[in-house]
Amino acid sequence: MSEEKSLNFLEDIIEADLAAGKYTSIVTRFPPEPNGYLHMGHATAICLNFGLTKKYPGYTNLRFDDTNPVTEDTEYVESIKADIKWLGFEWKNELYASDYFDELYNYAVQLIKKGLAYVDDSTSEEIATLKGTPTEPGKDSSYRNRSVEENIDLFERMKNGEFKDGARTLRAKIDMAHTNMLMRDPLLYRIKHAHHHRTGDNWCIYPMYDFAHGQSDSIENITHSICTLEFVPHRELYDWLIEQLEIFPSHQYEFARRNLSYTVMSKRKLLQLVNDHHVNGWDDPRMPTISGMRRRGFTPASIIKFCDTIGIAKRENIVDFSLLEFCLREDLNNTALRAMAVLDPVKLIITNYADEASEELTSENGPDEAYGQRIIPFSKELWIEREDFMEEPAKKWFRLAPGAMVRLKSAYIVRCDQFIKDENGLITEIHCTYFPESKSGSDNSGLHTKGVIHWVSAKHAATAEVRLYDRLFKVENPSSEEGDFKDYINPDSLQVINAFIEPSLKEATIDKRYQFLRKGYFCLDKESSEDKLVFNRTVTLKDAWAKEVKK
Repeated sequence: MSEEKSLNFLEDIIEADLAAGKYTSIVTRFPPEPNGYLHMGHATAICLNFGLTKKYPGYTNLRFDDTNPVTEDTEYVESIKADIKWLGFEWKNELYASDYFDELYNYAVQLIKKGLAYVDDSTSEEIATLKGTPTEPGKDSSYRNRSVEENIDLFERMKNGEFKDGARTLRAKIDMAHTNMLMRDPLLYRIKHAHHHRTGDNWCIYPMYDFAHGQSDSIENITHSICTLEFVPHRELYDWLIEQLEIFPSHQYEFARRNLSYTVMSKRKLLQLVNDHHVNGWDDPRMPTISGMRRRGFTPASIIKFCDTIGIAKRENIVDFSLLEFCLREDLNNTALRAMAVLDPVKLIITNYADEASEELTSENGPDEAYGQRIIPFSKELWIEREDFMEEPAKKWFRLAPGAMVRLKSAYIVRCDQFIKDENGLITEIHCTYFPESKSGSDNSGLHTKGVIHWVSAKHAATAEVRLYDRLFKVENPSSEEGDFKDYINPDSLQVINAFIEPSLKEATIDKRYQFLRKGYFCLDKESSEDKLVFNRTVTLKDAWAKEVKK
């Protein structure tokens, strides 16, 4: 009997809440800001929030935290929805913080009327100066003791657009000597005369994250509001605002971020990579964005398995990218279609095969019999990988060499008789003899070989551009290195080559994954066309990077 997986700390909390009758069902939310594309850090949060309401009674809302009109865009909204659906999750309600702008404004007015908020004319620099330090208390703003009536009037005039950006803010009145500096009269509203992607020009004041977040959770009756660890200091303000407004007591819980090695997962840094053209957009296959992973050929199952494997914790750490690739290989090994492609070709000529002759051979189309078989044309001239021939073979070399025999995958055994070089010493042709009785599936030749190599018929081959992707950075944690993180970009993260592929791959589709035998897993790129096939390498068959690191 298999051992049950132990609960994580959030599952422990939820099970205790349900057992105590605190809730009969739970409600979580995934609240991205639509100011960029989702990355693998968000994938962890998606799997966590939606996974909890798959396991326990309840549902998950998708709520866009769209309180900063300067950085937000409908393009990002649509990409976020597409990413979540691609991962296989469905939200119950699609909501926006901007849905609550009227309600949030009224909440702010309630705080003013209670004497718990005031309009401050101080500049951002003055506010920062008066904030104090972790060891020294702050000082009260000279505007802190305005009357309720004056604050109500000024706040309404802020809303009506009478003041310029930065001229005034609304602040909570808490305690300028509080040990938690976030509780030292935090900002609740600021003035921003900017067009909003949903509300247009209806508003020129926008709530700060700390004010919008908890109240939005409360409006939606969120039972377990799950954030990352940097929001631990914000929880006290989250609770204070809910308590003062006497609204549904949503509660915040925090878990640790999981950063991936050899990449960065900061929207700001990812935006730099895009804007500075170090990558070709947010969905560049080297990016740790979900759209980049999808374009590279990652599967939803592999990402979900990865998130489940790393789990959640209360301490941040860096997860090796190789673990993500392991989850991917495990999935693709069981699902990818099989095909042959030659990436670094050299011609093999079968001297005893008739010049104009050709035949159709069959080979497995996938990892097991359920995938059936495909037709592969065979002829006198073939393309093979240059690395599969060695002029002076090393010990235990089982591929082609002068006088050596090898089996051509799903075809015949051949023996190398001769090879030809050009004036630069580069091998241009390998001449072989084939043994007709050695045909795969009906071999009665009595010959035995240890090596099997792949090939493509030269006169039937199609051509394709193949993009070989690798780690985007040369170092494990570029954000922690000295200087600019972009100085550590791997110059070899993309290699573009032209390859010969078997004709069946002309029917490839973007939704399928392919194992190019002995070379790795690949997928068709969105830039592919009938006139030009483009394949992306998703991942190698083995972890070649680990070998490089050990050198």
